[in-house]
Amino acid sequence: MQLTKSTYTEAEKSISKMILTVNILTVFFLYSPTLSGQNVSIGDYGNNYQDFKTEFMWEAKVKIANIITVGESKRGVKRVIPITGGTFIGPKIRGEVLSGGEDSQLVRPDGDTELDARYLLKTDDRYVIQVVNKALIHTDAKTKTFYCKSVLDLEAPKDSLYDYLNHAIFIGTLIIPELKPGEEPYVVIKVYKLL
Repeated sequence: MQLTKSTYTEAEKSISKMILTVNILTVFFLYSPTLSGQNVSIGDYGNNYQDFKTEFMWEAKVKIANIITVGESKRGVKRVIPITGGTFIGPKIRGEVLSGGEDSQLVRPDGDTELDARYLLKTDDRYVIQVVNKALIHTDAKTKTFYCKSVLDLEAPKDSLYDYLNHAIFIGTLIIPELKPGEEPYVVIKVYKLL
């Protein structure tokens, strides 16, 4: 049998098809959702993060002053709540909330409130930790539900026992308690490390 240019072309095409098929099968098996660690299928929205766990870090009782209304802005109503002090305690940490921080808030046109709180914690062993806490408050009038969750950025001294706070994601909750007569206004913030 005599090999011609067209015979080589047909052979090259067959080899190219085989290589392409092998590559497609390899990609399919390597990156198939049923074989991956995520094990995510289309429409499986509720369970994608079922393996997220948290570790309780601390609960803070943060004292606040009266709301200062800045006024209507292009994004909504701006207001500021001064942070005047408080305390915090957890399994591995405790101390005080320093006065001088603030919670800058934006009440959006849709009724939700965005919080951007910045304040300092001082531990019992005298280390200062900076907290930036961004939260969203949503109240549903129909179902009378209150939603408030936050993401915190913590910055601790590298040379302290609290350096571990620099290397994780933290989430939080905010509770606005009913005040007893004569009680100073405060909020309760619970902080969790996302594992």
